[in-house]
Amino acid sequence: MEDSTSHGRLDMVVLFNGHVYLFEFKVVEMASAGVEMAQLQERRYADKYRALGQPIYLIGVEFSKEGRDLAAFDVERA
Repeated sequence: MEDSTSHGRLDMVVLFNGHVYLFEFKVVEMASAGVEMAQLQERRYADKYRALGQPIYLIGVEFSKEGRDLAAFDVERA
């Protein structure tokens, strides 16, 4: 599901098996590499979920428009 916060709109949130996964997706030809992880951190999307007391993971995913596939991803525990 897409989730709005006071800092912006998060692309996807998954609450599963006692963990919180926050996703941000970007197309590499339209954004600089690594910008999705920077956005997750700078906009502090994890703050909304800290009260749950569950592990939170930030997941930045980059897709290639030209290659039509996954170009890169990064995972970080918040």
